[in-house]
Amino acid sequence: MTIQPNPDRIIIFDTTLRDGEQCPGATLNVDEKLVIARQLARLGVDVIEAGFAIASSGDFEAVHRIAQTVGTEDGPTICSLARAVKADIEAAANALKPAVRKRIHTFIATSDIHLQYKLKKTRPEVLDITSEMVAHAKSFVDDVEFSPEDAARSDPEFLYEVLERAIAAGATTVNIPDTVGYTTPSEFGALIRGIKENVPNIDQAIISVHGHNDLGLAVANFLEAVKNGARQLECTINGIGERAGNAALEELVMALHVRRQFYNPFFGRPAESEEPLTRINTREIYKTSRLVSNLTGMLVQPNKAIVGANAFAHESGIHQDGILKNKLTYEIMDAQSIGLNDNQLVLGKHSGRHAFQNRLLELGFDLSEDDINKAFVRFKDVADKKKEVTNWDIEAIVNDEIQQTPELFRVELVQVSCGNNARPTATVTLRTPQGEELTDAATGTGPVDAVYKAINRVVNVPNELIEFSVQSVTAGIDAIGEVTIRLRHEGRVFSGHSANTDIIVASAQAYINALNRLYAALEPEREKAAIADRQPVTT
Repeated sequence: MTIQPNPDRIIIFDTTLRDGEQCPGATLNVDEKLVIARQLARLGVDVIEAGFAIASSGDFEAVHRIAQTVGTEDGPTICSLARAVKADIEAAANALKPAVRKRIHTFIATSDIHLQYKLKKTRPEVLDITSEMVAHAKSFVDDVEFSPEDAARSDPEFLYEVLERAIAAGATTVNIPDTVGYTTPSEFGALIRGIKENVPNIDQAIISVHGHNDLGLAVANFLEAVKNGARQLECTINGIGERAGNAALEELVMALHVRRQFYNPFFGRPAESEEPLTRINTREIYKTSRLVSNLTGMLVQPNKAIVGANAFAHESGIHQDGILKNKLTYEIMDAQSIGLNDNQLVLGKHSGRHAFQNRLLELGFDLSEDDINKAFVRFKDVADKKKEVTNWDIEAIVNDEIQQTPELFRVELVQVSCGNNARPTATVTLRTPQGEELTDAATGTGPVDAVYKAINRVVNVPNELIEFSVQSVTAGIDAIGEVTIRLRHEGRVFSGHSANTDIIVASAQAYINALNRLYAALEPEREKAAIADRQPVTT
C-alpha cells in the first residue's frame, strides 16, 4: 500500500498505543499492545503509531514486536515517535526494522511559548534542527512524518517556513497538532487552508492533523480540517489520551461514513457516491472499542457517541414508537454497521471446543492455542451457570482471558459473609510470586471493601483505590458482570479488569490484576535497591 501525496480518501493514523497510552492509568504491557495492534489491523487502520521507541526498553520492544508481527506485506504502516534528536530517530529506526512499511514520526515545538520556556531555542535554531533531523530520519526510511508541536498556537508565518524546510528535507507527511486542544473549528480550518496556500512545496506531502479534546472540539476541528485539505487524521480508540483525550477514531470514521454525501465533494467525488472515504471496516469498531476499554481499564461512558451503551437505546415513548415504525425516524446509522449485533444464544454447555473456536473466528478473534484453551475453560464454567450464553458473554470471556497481566499474585479463594444485620467479612487466599499460599480475613463496609482489605493485608503494597465500577455485559440475573478498578501509588495509576458471573470474584480478580501491575512496576526498583545495598561503600 503506497500512500500518495494527494489521496482521494482519508488516511486513518491510530495513536492509541502511543498517545492513548499516555492517559493516566492506561499503561499497557507489550503483550497487551500486541493484542490491540492485531485488532487495529483487522479494523483497517492505515498507520499504527506503536510507541515512542526511545522512551523505555518496554516501548522499544513493543514497537519492534508490532513491526515484526503486524507490519506484514498486507498489514498497516508501523510508526514510531521520535523527538528531533539523533538518538531518538536511530532508536525508532532500529525498532521498526522488521516492518514492511515503516514510518518515523519526528517532532519539535514551534510556538513561541514552547521555544522560550521548554526548548530555550531561537526560531533559526529550530529551522536548522528541522532540516537536519528530518534528513537524518529520511536516511533510514522513505516514509517520514514531521510535526511542529503546538502548531495551533504558533505564528503562521514561522509555521509555513518550518513546514517548507521539513518537506524539502524529505518529510512525506506534515502533521498539524492542536497539542493543547485550544483551537476552534473555524480557526483550525483556516490554519489548514493557510498552509495549503502559503507553503510552496505542500503538494509534495500529505497534510495530517492531531488534536486534543480539552474544549470538546477535537472531532469538529478535524472534520473542518478535512474540508480544507487535510487527508490524514491522527486519532485514538474511544478518544483516550492525555488530559481530556484525543479525537475519537470511531466518531470521525462514522461521521465521514454517515455524512459521506456532504463530504464527497471535498474529495472531488459526486455527492451521491457510495465509495467509502476511509479503509476502516466499521463492523470492527465496537469490538475494538471494548478491547481497548478492557485492557486499559478506561470505561466508555454510556452516552458516548457511537460506542456508548446508550448510543442505540431508546426510552422515550415517542422515540420507541417511531423506531418500531421505521428505524430512520430516530437512528441515523444501523447498530450492525459498527458490529453491534443483537444478543443471541450461540453456544451452550454441551458445545465442544471446535464449535467454540469457530464462534471465536466468526467474532473476529484470532487466538493462540493456549489462549483458546484458557477461554474455553472459562466458557464451559460460564455455560454451567447461565441458561443462555451470548456473543457478548463470549467477548467478555475472551477479553478477560487474553489480558496479559503479569500473574504474580493469584486468587485461590474468595469467601464472604454479609447481610443487612451482619458485619461484612471476607476471607481470601492468595498464591504469592514465590508460590506460597497465604490466607487472611478482614471486615469492611461491604463485601467488596472487606475483600480488598483482606487482599491488601496479604500483598502489603500501599495503594489508594480511586475508581471502582461495575457493569453488566448482558441483561438478566445471571449476567456476566465486568469490574474495572483503578488505584494510585506514589502518583502513578494502575488499572485492573475482570469479568465473572460472581461480581465478588470479579471484583477480587480485577483488584489483583491492578496490584500485579503495580507490583511488577516496583520490581525493577526493588532490584536496583538490592544491588545498591550489596555495593561496597567507597569514599
